[in-house]
Amino acid sequence: MSIPTQTAQDGSPNCWQCQYFAVSWDPRLPYSCKLMGFKSRVAPALEVLRADGQPCRGFIQKSLPGANPASTLSPLRRLA
Repeated sequence: MSIPTQTAQDGSPNCWQCQYFAVSWDPRLPYSCKLMGFKSRVAPALEVLRADGQPCRGFIQKSLPGANPASTLSPLRRLA
């Protein structure tokens, strides 16, 4: 079993690893982006790419359960 990468083959972010990605209750529109507030039949990053022509810029990597959030920040961000 392979682990999905942050970006898909087309260069757009992998929605399954984004903290704003959600699975919708609607079977016609099964995927949702909580940041942009829409549902889609395909991954939201693909809809953004199709509509805007640019990769999604709202991607934020999900944090792992039990991970120490301070360890993921850069040294400069820890000081702020």
